[in-house]
Amino acid sequence: MAAKILANLIIMGSGIMARALVQAYRQAIQNASKNGVAQETINNAVRRASKTMTETEARQILGVPEGASWQDILQKYDTLFERNAKQGSFYLQSKVHRAKECLEDVYQGKGEGPTS
Repeated sequence: MAAKILANLIIMGSGIMARALVQAYRQAIQNASKNGVAQETINNAVRRASKTMTETEARQILGVPEGASWQDILQKYDTLFERNAKQGSFYLQSKVHRAKECLEDVYQGKGEGPTS
């Protein structure tokens, strides 16, 4: 008899908790919509995802001046990429690669970079 009462209490309690949780979630969404928090969060996520490397940042990563030729950039890239492949970090290696890609786009736009 006690087990049946305990089981009923657990079932009723879990039902009440589930309804309360759903109601609290709905209220949180309404509050976020009123305050603009939801839209701000979405905008921040989009900004972070679309963040691209600037030409200046790419030059700083590779250590090449503004008037450097494409061959100089490739030499610096090869050196830094190999160095980080052997004894560096994958993060730095990927930054070096992204810097080369960024400068590749810039030099292709000028007609000086690789044609492939």
